[in-house]
Amino acid sequence: MAGFQRILLTGGGGFVGSYLAPLLTQAYPDAQKAMLALGEDRVAAAPCGGWTLARGDLLDAPAIEAIVSALRPDLVVHLAGQASIGTALGAAEQTWRANLHGSFNLAAALARHTPETTLLFASSASVYGASLLDGPATENAPLRPLDAYGRSKVAAEGALADVLGPRSRLLIARPVNHSGPRQSEKFFVLSSFAAQIAAMESGRAPPLLHVGDLSKTRDFLDVRDVVSAYMAMIDNAAKMPERVNCFNVASGEPHPIGYFLDGLRRESHTAFETVVEAHLLRPSTIDIPVISCDATKLRKLTGWRQRHSVDDMLKSLLDYWRSVESARA
Repeated sequence: MAGFQRILLTGGGGFVGSYLAPLLTQAYPDAQKAMLALGEDRVAAAPCGGWTLARGDLLDAPAIEAIVSALRPDLVVHLAGQASIGTALGAAEQTWRANLHGSFNLAAALARHTPETTLLFASSASVYGASLLDGPATENAPLRPLDAYGRSKVAAEGALADVLGPRSRLLIARPVNHSGPRQSEKFFVLSSFAAQIAAMESGRAPPLLHVGDLSKTRDFLDVRDVVSAYMAMIDNAAKMPERVNCFNVASGEPHPIGYFLDGLRRESHTAFETVVEAHLLRPSTIDIPVISCDATKLRKLTGWRQRHSVDDMLKSLLDYWRSVESARA
């Protein structure tokens, strides 16, 4: 395991960050740790386990410069950015600013103040875009993104590779869809399903589930497996063969969205019907029928293994939204 002494986590107040921060604390208890989070982040980011909380916006270059120059991190985990493909469809400018400009500002500050840093960037399997039509994508598949979200992630990958110092190490994670407790129900399909079902069970909503296209086939990981993959990449950073290393984070076992809904239905305490809503359907030009990636490289180089089943993920998700409903009562 690499012996990092100063760690900066961006997006620490977000969904994935709330799972990753405790693992970083456990792995590097004596390191100086700073968590960068926006004031409006949905998940609370109270300092814990030696973390200090730095409120800042990656679009504010002078503020990021000050934070980086003070901490001089030798490990940066960059999770911050626009995380929702659906949101990106109607907010292209915001998406590009968050995903590209924020990454550029961070890379530029790091290049000036800590040019030998290791940075893990949470990109996305969406960078493959049309290449996913050819079957499960490896890291060598052409990057052919189809929307603002995927294109901005490709651009951010390039900006980080070019702007970070030549002695830096860049770890690019390209995860498939992932879900779990605390994920927003407004923008993410499985959380939306679970939140609606929990509201039905509590009697707060009628037994009618609003859905989009259930035939699209997707690979979903439990968020706990995604952050364990990130930790495996970080722990093995010193052994990486290249300055820039890309890794798919995937189970390799995609299923139709309806399959995941069936799993939630089995866990549910109430019967319900589904209704397809037009506003939940994405344009066919960008909605790939099957999204699947090959994570062989990650498993071989780091030893990472998926530990949580689809049923584990769905149960924890529904139980979380039941707890939210109970708190509302």
